[in-house]
Amino acid sequence: MNLSINVLQETDEKIVLQFTNMPRQYLNAIRRISISEVPTLAIDDVVILENSSVMHDEAIAHRLGLIPLRTELNKFVLPQHCDCNNTLGCSKCRVLLILDSESTEKTRIVTSGDLVSEDEFVKPVSMNIPIITLAPGQKLKFEAYARLGTGKDHAKWQPTTAAIVKDGNDANESILIIETTGSLTPEEILKSAVNIINTKLTTLGDVVKNLDFQSAI
Repeated sequence: MNLSINVLQETDEKIVLQFTNMPRQYLNAIRRISISEVPTLAIDDVVILENSSVMHDEAIAHRLGLIPLRTELNKFVLPQHCDCNNTLGCSKCRVLLILDSESTEKTRIVTSGDLVSEDEFVKPVSMNIPIITLAPGQKLKFEAYARLGTGKDHAKWQPTTAAIVKDGNDANESILIIETTGSLTPEEILKSAVNIINTKLTTLGDVVKNLDFQSAI
């Protein structure tokens, strides 16, 4: 039986694929890896330089970590794979974003659009995510460092808002749905998940080839 794949729907935020004669466990592997192992950038370390708001530093840092950032996977490496040996990282494994905001006469809502990134591509997916409200006379200034990570380490690095496998109209059909936070496109998530699976299988194959079965008898 021949395998076939049809794109039923594709937007910047969502892709729906119809698979025919594809074992369900393979699609579930793609779904699980899309959620937990495809890396994205997220703010992971915040240095507060000035904060006269009513919100604690830790709460601000937590909010910043949940802001989805556009990610360019080919440009960055996971911190544990970088050779810089620097706790703050380098241009290959981190991106610096800064914010310097102050309210003078009127209450001001500070949003993700106020973040200034050193990388032209790595920016918040939305410019309208509220970070904090500053009353007159209050100020917030910080440096934030974004790094690659995966959803299995923290939910802030999950690239998907939904990844679902369901039955199609026929017995041999399955539907894969991937919705994204905007950090990556659905196509990028899908291709990255498949590449991760291929790497795992190649590694497993190499290990099996090198096993000494005779010595175990």
